[in-house]
Amino acid sequence: MGFLDILLGRTKPVAPDLDQLFALPSAAVTLEAAAGFTPTGGGAVCFASVEGAAFEQTQREVRALLDADAEREGSPLHERGAAPGAPPVELRQDDYGYSWLVSQRTPGQLPELVNDLHAVNSSMEVNGFGPQLLCSLAGFENKDAAGGRRRLALVYLYKRGTFYPFAPLPGAAERRDNALELQVKSALADDLRIEEDLSRWFPVWGAPGL
Repeated sequence: MGFLDILLGRTKPVAPDLDQLFALPSAAVTLEAAAGFTPTGGGAVCFASVEGAAFEQTQREVRALLDADAEREGSPLHERGAAPGAPPVELRQDDYGYSWLVSQRTPGQLPELVNDLHAVNSSMEVNGFGPQLLCSLAGFENKDAAGGRRRLALVYLYKRGTFYPFAPLPGAAERRDNALELQVKSALADDLRIEEDLSRWFPVWGAPGL
């Protein structure tokens, strides 16, 4: 970065660093100890859709890659057959028009889920669709004695190479638990590269995988 950039307050964009995703399993251990949240097994990659056969082919290839995992519950190659509930890999679109490739693992398979998220991002990059990538998330939950459930996502910003916590409050209204998010930020400061600009902690309302 040159002197003029420093003087004018300009900074170079952070290069995507997908290997940051591999820090999630160790961060999960810290998160459970600090706030009682454990993985749900769900995660997703969000991207802006574009028209064209090449983009559609890339999506099909990524889904086929994940579906072919013989260790995945619900995979055609899995010995125990189809898992109940949602399919293990699913392409969905949210109310804002963004696409989400959702991966569903068991709660104890966070490392495998991270591999899925990394594979999706990497495949999109290799095929020239890195600019369409927006974020990835892994879902967590905290269940109390009364059966209540709090949700939390650790969101990875592709273009920033950083993470932030997103904690929607229960109910229909779009409200978030800011106090919990700041607690998680402090707890995971040594485990993840946390996004310091709070204005970039974008709410991902209704995100699949959360």
